[in-house]
Amino acid sequence: MKVVIIDYGAGNVFSVTTALQRLGVQAVLSSDVRLIARADRVIFPGVGQAAAAMKQLKDKGLDRIIPQLEMPVLGICLGMQLMCRFSEEENTWGLGIFPMEVKKFADSCKVPHMGWNTVRKLKTTLFQGINPGEWMYFVHSYYVPVTAYCIATCDYQRSFAAAICKNNFYGCQFHPEKSAGAGEKIIKNFLDIV
Repeated sequence: MKVVIIDYGAGNVFSVTTALQRLGVQAVLSSDVRLIARADRVIFPGVGQAAAAMKQLKDKGLDRIIPQLEMPVLGICLGMQLMCRFSEEENTWGLGIFPMEVKKFADSCKVPHMGWNTVRKLKTTLFQGINPGEWMYFVHSYYVPVTAYCIATCDYQRSFAAAICKNNFYGCQFHPEKSAGAGEKIIKNFLDIV
């Protein structure tokens, strides 16, 4: 299985690569559009600021290829948010795969939402073998609201989408690669998607 981690200068690639290695998978880190298009699985990580990350994607031509991918794609944290239509972070237009707007937590809320929190209302095979109320690791100041695309929720000041899915595109607001055994199981479930 060819797994490519998208390299655009805004990813938590070391921890993702390490998590995959623990599962016996040697992933390729690349921004090569042709290599990404030929992958069996694509992981779209992200840490940082939305506008700067979108500029990196555009500079590398990745903003055009990612929405066209047909294999399973997993966006993590900022990667998930960039798959949405728009983010309130610096009023940034995203890739538009999901027709949602990424919102900023209210000023009354301590940000970033950082640390361990539970996920609920789990759907799809991405969460096969994961119990509702399982703990996952989060670090984010913006959130995706709960919509029909939501496949897991989390509560922090309000209920928000901990994970989303549309066709072959999956997104996790939490970091599965930093979420111990349960996160590793989610990565394995992603790799096993038919």
